[in-house]
Order: sequence, then structure tokens, then C-alpha cells
Amino acid sequence: MNAVEIESAISDLALLPFDAAEFPFQFLAAFGNKPTAIKRLRAGNNNISDVPGGVLQRNHIHIAVCEAEQVGETLAALRSSPATSKGKVRFILATDGETLEAEELGTGETIACDYSDFPNHFGFLLRLAGISTIKEIKDNPIDVRATSRLNKLYVELLDENPEWASEERRADMNHFMARLIFCFFAEDTDIFHGEGIFTRAVDQFSERDGSNTHQVLAEIFRAMNIPMDERDAVQPRLPTWASRFPYVNGGLFSGDTEVPRFTRMARTYLVHAGNLNWKQINPDIFGSMIQAVADDEERGALGMHYTSVPNILKVLNPLFLDDLREQLAAAGQNRAKLLNLRKRMARIRVFDPACGSGNFLVIAYKQMREIEAVINERRGEANLKSQIPLTNFRGIELNHFPAEIARLALIIAEYQCDVLYRGQQDALQEFLPLSKENWIICGNALRLDWLSICPPTGTSVKVAGDDLFSTPLEQDEIDFANEGGETYICGNPPYLGSTWQSSDQKADLEAIFSKRTKSWKSLDYVAGWFMKAADYGTHTQSSAALVCTNSICQGAQVPILWPLIFSSGHQISFAYTSFKWANLASHNAGVTVAIVAISNHVGKTRRLFTVADDCSTIEKQVPFINAYLVAAQDVIVAPLSKPTDERGLMVWGNKPTDGGNLFLTSAERDEILRESPAAEYFIKRFLGAQEFIRGEQRYCLWIDDAERASAEAIPELKRRIDAVKAMRSESKAAETRPAAAFPHRFRQIQSVAKDYSLVVARVSSENREYLPIGLESYGTIIGDRNFALYDAPLWNMALIASRLHWVWIGTVCVRMRTDFSYSNTLGWNTFPVPFLTEQNKADLTACAENILLAREAHFPATIADLYDPEKMPDNLRAAHEHNDELLERIYIGRRFRNDTERLEKLFDLYTKMTAAEQAKPVTKGTRRSKA
Repeated sequence: MNAVEIESAISDLALLPFDAAEFPFQFLAAFGNKPTAIKRLRAGNNNISDVPGGVLQRNHIHIAVCEAEQVGETLAALRSSPATSKGKVRFILATDGETLEAEELGTGETIACDYSDFPNHFGFLLRLAGISTIKEIKDNPIDVRATSRLNKLYVELLDENPEWASEERRADMNHFMARLIFCFFAEDTDIFHGEGIFTRAVDQFSERDGSNTHQVLAEIFRAMNIPMDERDAVQPRLPTWASRFPYVNGGLFSGDTEVPRFTRMARTYLVHAGNLNWKQINPDIFGSMIQAVADDEERGALGMHYTSVPNILKVLNPLFLDDLREQLAAAGQNRAKLLNLRKRMARIRVFDPACGSGNFLVIAYKQMREIEAVINERRGEANLKSQIPLTNFRGIELNHFPAEIARLALIIAEYQCDVLYRGQQDALQEFLPLSKENWIICGNALRLDWLSICPPTGTSVKVAGDDLFSTPLEQDEIDFANEGGETYICGNPPYLGSTWQSSDQKADLEAIFSKRTKSWKSLDYVAGWFMKAADYGTHTQSSAALVCTNSICQGAQVPILWPLIFSSGHQISFAYTSFKWANLASHNAGVTVAIVAISNHVGKTRRLFTVADDCSTIEKQVPFINAYLVAAQDVIVAPLSKPTDERGLMVWGNKPTDGGNLFLTSAERDEILRESPAAEYFIKRFLGAQEFIRGEQRYCLWIDDAERASAEAIPELKRRIDAVKAMRSESKAAETRPAAAFPHRFRQIQSVAKDYSLVVARVSSENREYLPIGLESYGTIIGDRNFALYDAPLWNMALIASRLHWVWIGTVCVRMRTDFSYSNTLGWNTFPVPFLTEQNKADLTACAENILLAREAHFPATIADLYDPEKMPDNLRAAHEHNDELLERIYIGRRFRNDTERLEKLFDLYTKMTAAEQAKPVTKGTRRSKA
């Protein structure tokens, strides 16, 4: 369950008659516990509570229902309960149906409230559902509650009005919801005169069954589209109760005022939503959470779009806000300097070309208003009207509803800032009517001309697309209030790796990249925004900072994308290396991202940020940041077909493409050998990924061409060979069908060891501190889920098992989600190794042997067992530490201080290695490898 679903469930629970016996189970169900888990607790099997009326869920919560006015005493009993300690619970909760108290034992934080009010504290308990508590949600849950109410209303209205769900009417439905949100906010902030005037009007003048609710709303909306001095003449006349609403317009209430029909439940949801205190709404939070309401496919992820303010500020602070604050500090009380800074801020344009519901723009606006307020206070002009135009915060959004919400969120943010910094009276005086300008464009950002939407010079703005189908129609031209200022591009565009892109998204990237590179199909979707930002910057001085998948700064995408960016005159001005961009899904679901800023006017130093394990941020001032987000020169690591030194040749394992017919389980092997003992000669141990990492046992048939006839004399082997032939013959893959001519063997055979193989997993978890590498005997067949070095010197293992190699692979190779995806040509062949003496090799060989002996001492523990970071044996860790120390002393004469220093040294060596390789004379008949 997500946060919105949990809020909805506990709000429903609070409305039910209190049932002392059922409450603990109802409460746990509201937080996403499955019926089977609750059934076990009811039966008493898993309930170890020692408090009367108590229910204890291990590792989570201890709940007790008590007699009236005994809540405090019961909470104390829960706190001191031996079962609470034994069950390792995180929360205790007591209630008598009138009041409720709870405590988080780890922090000592508590809540105490009326029972009916406990849904307002649901953020306090979100961790019960595996959701990391986010301060803004915990402190002010109105945004989640509002999202929950509006989602229920939206779904109910579409059920009653299916035609409004059609493509033709979806925009009308979304516009209607935006109108409601404005009305809810306006009635709680005195924009509408009279407390609760909107909700009260609906409640008083619409029938309880909802039958005329649409008519009541239509009259209210009509009133807000008619100027006050024209109302006496309008026909049909407005009802008296509707004429009390002010003139709003601004495009929000113009045009069609048709309203979908309401059911009794839809009317109830509307009134419940209106009864919330919308004065407390955070437009940056609420907007991003409600984004999924209007999307059928995304509604299951409702509330998970939320992006925390600290994460947004990771983009905005180093992009331009830090500089503004530094200028503010430098200005001190100097009125002239403060005035110049205010004038500069008034000309800044913030442009989010994937703005969603506008949270980046809203946060940027609010932060700039905060700085401006300090300027005004220092100059003695605290009540001065803001000089920062809302129309300087521009966005592009593909879908209508978030585009509507983005504009509305900015309007609300402007009003809230006016109230905060100038006072309610001044804020109200200038708020209505709304401006009709539409500065959030609905369209495809990768097809639109950004210069036409956010022009660097001139004031007139005309929206234009590459073709008519991509051009948003019927949108006003907008004039910038202040031309020629700085432009900052920011945002969190859609990621989407190449495998997951739709045909339309592929076409978007093709339109941008096809004339620049043949390899564009491998790029993530977010790469399109970086290229468009670089193109924008070729026409004006600008900076862009975007949240992106870390994969565009790793592996094969780097040599495709970044040379194009750099050739446009842009460099990386600041970056955040990989970190979790968490949302409000349970169990901290999120994606690993980076933040990369490009600019065509970078100073002498750049800022490189790293998010530490404790979530603190480490900043380093560096002269360069390369495409791998390392403090090193702009060098691109390109694949090498083979190593340039003495290390072993690493090749792919053997690829079967056999439909499973050449493989045997242990039981199948034993059965064949019982029937045909001679088959043992053709059966080998097979090592795929699971076999290598988790120690699973699997076998395969391994038959040389000369031995095929002997193998086919065994009936079961003949049956399997025939099945492979049929499978390959009928394959849809053209490259597979020719292999039907040799169905007795793997489709691709790389090599087989004479003595032993060093095996490296192609994909492995980043949670392991070292890359999985093993030693296998000559009789084992290595599968294509692994790489192998056949009969290579054992000191090669010491290199691969090192922390140095781990950080290199994690940087230059592709990742699958957060797992490492190893590459022989990109990771092993390019790994910078200094010259090794014979003594160095002997020492490293001894290190590899020590690692193998340490593993052997824990037989039959598997790689997965041994390299679990929480359970790694001390002797194995010590063997790796010794290997790291010896190897790193070869590199720099001491241990590296951290991974950042390791990468800087490796890229320095790589630069020298490639320069030396390119400097070698090319003799006739040879070809130099490309680096």
C-alpha cells in the first residue's frame, strides 16, 4: 500500500463505530497487513502480547485496547512489557475509543489525540508499512488526505460519467478537478469571503442524493467567470447564493462550465474534501502527489510521485540558489547591492521541460521569494510587491492534468508567499482576478522548440513544434515581464531505458539523435532532455541541471551521449553521484539516480556531491568532472577487444540456445546413468550464474563433433539432441536456425579450460563489497551468464577481487538497476594496471590463494553466503583486506583513502595508458586498438 491508500483506510476506520475487540486487527489491516497475517494473530499463534487486550506484531507494533481513561497507564504498561522488548517492536499504541496515544520507541516521539482525529497523525505511523517517514508528510498530512479525497471523487465521477473518461472529454474532466481544487483552497484562505462558502453552498443547495450537484457547481463556476459589474445584465440571472462568489476567470473558469453528474457518494466525497483545511496545503507536495489521479495506469501508484523538498533542492541549490544566497550575504546592508540583486532575480527564468505538476518550479519560486523578502526587509520595503514574475517560471508537460495542476500550484504558491511576506490584506487585494496568461505548455518537450517557449531575448513567446501534431494549439502567446535575464533549466524527466521505450518515445529520440549518432537506440529516454538542453545553450548562456538515471553516466551510453554534449561547448558544472531517489511507496521503493548539471560557462572549479550512507551530503570542489561523474579530465572509456598487457584474455561463457534440452538436473543425470552408465563421459558440470553464486547443481551434455555418433547411440541423449534440432530449426531468430546442423553441442562455444578457469559473474549485486570471482576445474563448462579466463595466471584473480576493480566496474560498466553488469571489453580490458614486477605477481598470486583458502574453510558456504556484507567471515574479509593493501601499495605506495581517490587514480592511469597506446608506431599489417 502507498501513503494515500493507508490514509484512506485509517480515515474509514476512524469513522466506524469503535469495536474494542476488532480495533487492533482493523488497524493492522489499514496499514497493509495481509488477511493471512491477521488471521494468525487472531488465532493467537503469533500474538505474544502480555498486556490485557493486547495484540503484538513482531518487529512492528504492540497495540492494547483499554478501559475508559486508562490510555496513559496502558501505554506505560506496553512500554515496560517484556513482550515489547522480546518482540522488537518499533511502536506501541493504546486507545479506549475516545483518545489514542502512541510512541515510537526508537526516538521516544509520541502522539496523543482524540480517537476520531488519529488519521491526522498517520504520517507518524507510516514506517509500519515500510514507508520512510518524510518530514513534510509527517508534520502536515493535509496533502495526502486531500489527494485521497480527490482520488475517491475522481473515480466515482468517472464511474457515473464514463463519457468523461474518453479521450475527447478527459481534458474537460481534468479542468473540472483543477477548478475544484482552487475553490477548496480559496474558501479556506479568505480569497472567497466567508468561511467555507464553497463547501457550504454545495451542502445547502444540492440534494443529498447528488442529483442536482452538477447544476449547483455549474452556477458557481459561471459566477466566477462574470465580472462583478456585468452580473446584473447577465441572462439567465445568477442565483443570489452564487452571486456571492468573486470574479476569478484567468482562464480557470472561462469557457464551458459543464459539470459531470454526481451520485450520493460523489457528493459525500466532495463535501469531505471541502471540510479539510486547505489553507495548510503545500502546492509543491500536493501537486506532485495528485499527479497520478487522472492517469488510469498510474493511479495504483497514487502518492508515489512525491518528491521531497531536500531532493529538489539538490538540483536547485547548486544550479543557482546558492549563488543568490552568497550574493545576498555579500550585499549585507548595502542598499545599492541589494537593489541590484533584486533586479537580477526579477530577470531570472526557471524552465522545467518535464514539469509534471510543477514541484520544481514551485520550490524555485518559493525559495526566490524568501531571498527577495530578506532584501526588502533590509531595504525597509517589507510590504513592497514582489518583483519576481510568476510567468518567469515556465514548464512543458505532456499530460493535461498535471499541466493544469502546475499552473494552479504556482498561483497558490504566489498567494501563500504574498500572505507570508506582505500580509493577508495586500495578498487578497492583488490576487483576483487571475491572470489569463498560460505559461505552462502542454505538449511533447522532445518535439517542441524550447527557444520558442523560453526565449533568451525578446519578450514575445510563440509556441512551435516540429510538426502540427506536436504543436499545442489554442495557447496564448506570453510576454516576459523582464527580458534578457539568466535561464536555468531544471527538472526530473522520465528515465525509461532503451528496452522499455514505446515506439513514440523511440521516435522522439530518433528525431533528436539520428543525424548525430548511429548508436542512439541504446540511450535512455532522459538523454533527449540533456541533448535539447545543450542545443538550447548553443543560442544563449544557460545552465541545466536534471535528475537522470545513473546509467547515462556509466558504460556504453557514455561514449554515445557525452561527446555530443561536450562538442556543443558544454561541460559538467556540478553533479551528485548515484543515490536513491526514494518516494512514498512501501519498503522505500525508488530508483538509483544521479543529478548532472551542464553549462556553457563553467568557472575554474566544479562541485561534486556524494550522498553518504547516513544521508549526509559530502561536497568536493574539483577542477574537472568527467562523464562518469569522477573528478578527472574528460576522457571516455571505450571498449578494447583485448588487453594491452600480460593479463589473461577474458571471454564470454558458452551459449547453449537449446530450449533446455542439453541440461540436466542432478536427478535427471542420476536416472540417465542408471540406464546408460556410458553416458557419464558426455555429462559435465555446468556453471551458470545461479550455480556460481548460489552453489546450485546443474549438468549439461558436452559432445564433441567426433563423438556425436557414440552419444546418439544412447537413447535419452539421442532424444535430447533431436529436440535441440527441432527447437533451433523452428526458431524465429535467424541466427539460431543454422545451429540446427549441430544440435549435439552448444550454439556458441568460446573455449574450455585445459587446467582451470577463473569465473566472473556477468551480473552481481552492488551490495557485495567485492565482485564474485571463482576458480573452477577443467571439467566444468562455463555458461554465458559468466565470463571466464581460461588457464590465466592466478594473479589475475587478485586484480578482479580487489576494491579497485569493484569501483572501476561500477563506474564504466552498465548497471542493471543497481546491480553491476560486468563487461570484458569495457571493464576488464580497460582496467588500468601499473607495470607489475615478477615479485608483484608472486605476491598477488599468494593473495588470491589466501582468498581461496579462506573460502574453503567455510565449505559448503556459497559465494552468496560468504559475501553477504552482514555475514562475511572474518578470515575472508582479512584476506581481501590484505589483497587490497598489497595492490594499492603497488599503485600509490599506500592505501587509498576512499573510492573517490581510487577512481581519480584509475582515470589518471587510464588517460596515460590510452595516450601511450596511441603514441605507439603502427607497423604495416597491424591495426591499433581504439581506446
